[in-house]
Amino acid sequence: MIKVTLVKSLNGRHEKHIKTAHSLGLKKINDASVQPDNAMTQGKIAQIAYLVKTEVVE
Repeated sequence: MIKVTLVKSLNGRHEKHIKTAHSLGLKKINDASVQPDNAMTQGKIAQIAYLVKTEVVE
């Protein structure tokens, strides 16, 4: 499992990146969600890597 935390604002970002963040359950700064570690989640995180912080959770 991967814990994803939004560390930068979504204001002024590309619409596609905002929708990607929302699909991960991130709407406000410091929102965090735990996601499964699979290819789909890795792709979403790679797209918005400049906005989020990730850490591995057991």
